[in-house]
Amino acid sequence: MFIAQPTLSQQIRRLEEIVGTPLLQRRREGLRLTAAGAVLLDASRGVLSLVDQEVNRARQAAGLGRQRLHVAVPPRLPDALAVAATSALRAEAGDDVELVWMEAALDADFSPIRERRADVGLGWLTVRPEALPVPLEAMSLGEFEPDAWLPRQHPAALRGTISLGELALMDVIHGPRRAEPGIYDAWTRLFQATDPRFKFTDPPLRHSLRMDLAFAATAGRSTAVLTGPSVVAGSRTGLIEPSHLAITSDMVPVSLEHQPLTATAALVWSGDLCRRLQQILFHTAERVTRSASQSWNGATDPDAVASATST
Repeated sequence: MFIAQPTLSQQIRRLEEIVGTPLLQRRREGLRLTAAGAVLLDASRGVLSLVDQEVNRARQAAGLGRQRLHVAVPPRLPDALAVAATSALRAEAGDDVELVWMEAALDADFSPIRERRADVGLGWLTVRPEALPVPLEAMSLGEFEPDAWLPRQHPAALRGTISLGELALMDVIHGPRRAEPGIYDAWTRLFQATDPRFKFTDPPLRHSLRMDLAFAATAGRSTAVLTGPSVVAGSRTGLIEPSHLAITSDMVPVSLEHQPLTATAALVWSGDLCRRLQQILFHTAERVTRSASQSWNGATDPDAVASATST
């Protein structure tokens, strides 16, 4: 922060005198915010964000620069969804708004947006849009579901579908929780409603669908691989043509019966944004949802699938 430690400590003490209560808990293992400190920090971020926005508006009015929109995009979104949303946003922003792209994981609370580190994010909702904490706002882009890969000799592989109960009896390799914590926790709860002992098996090595399939195919007991949300929910209701998804000869993709595992893709932003920027985001979401089903259901070449359905 380019501030000497004694000076910083003195400034914190002055803040605590103004508020009338400690803002930090000083412990042997380090410093932690008190409840009052957390409130003041959140309020300060909001104030500084609004100041930054108004400075940008003032500069734009004076002809000194464009408004900026910081956009957070998680690294493991399906390619088709990410391409559709970012392309639509670029088209709506035009030359009037400068887009600043940020590759960042988004948790269920969309913390980077709540903490003013980003203005908008493309991610997965685990609650209804109206249940998001203030000041977040959201528009849904569609429902997605995962693919399940099974050993070729598994009975469910022959019929092309598997129930959640059958899948819960197997070891299920799924991506690490840190990649999509909201989806990971929501799907874990659904599995545990079927079998309270269920736990996902972490990928053994780097985050790769091909690698996970290879480990599942050679496991000592029946093992499945569950991808993240990757295809439009309900678009695969029967046997998936293996020639289009041929990544390994020992594992085959199947659909989940009755779509028990889904995730809502959404554009989420701070309601503190100026009216012009919010209009751009509304129009972006509308543009994506209008063309969603045609474009998202089309890509099935192996390389695209390996990327879009990374676990």
